[in-house]
Amino acid sequence: MSSTIVQQPAKASRSTTFGRRMRMARERLGMPQDRLGVAIGIDEGSASARMSRYETGVHEPQIATARLIAKALKVPLPYLYCDDEVLAELILAVAALPATDKQRLLESLASYHVRPLGKTS
Repeated sequence: MSSTIVQQPAKASRSTTFGRRMRMARERLGMPQDRLGVAIGIDEGSASARMSRYETGVHEPQIATARLIAKALKVPLPYLYCDDEVLAELILAVAALPATDKQRLLESLASYHVRPLGKTS
């Protein structure tokens, strides 16, 4: 009798864009998961597990929670959801600019015929 070993396929990573970006931003600050969770108002006893579930994609936070996470991590909310690496870096770079420089950048993009949504002229 021959025995065939059937190898189960490896579980695909459930990590989401949000989870990957959240982890990168958290690690960049050197902030442990439990401290992040407590910073956004989660009970200390469950903070680390909850943050881990967000980072691994087991759960996706509601938008209000995602806003709190972004604020605690000092990143713009869109960065956490951006699935394009270059655009994500641009979001961080533009967010760090003073308001006057942001306006100048927006105006200079007009020379590339890029119009912000809602602008028709």
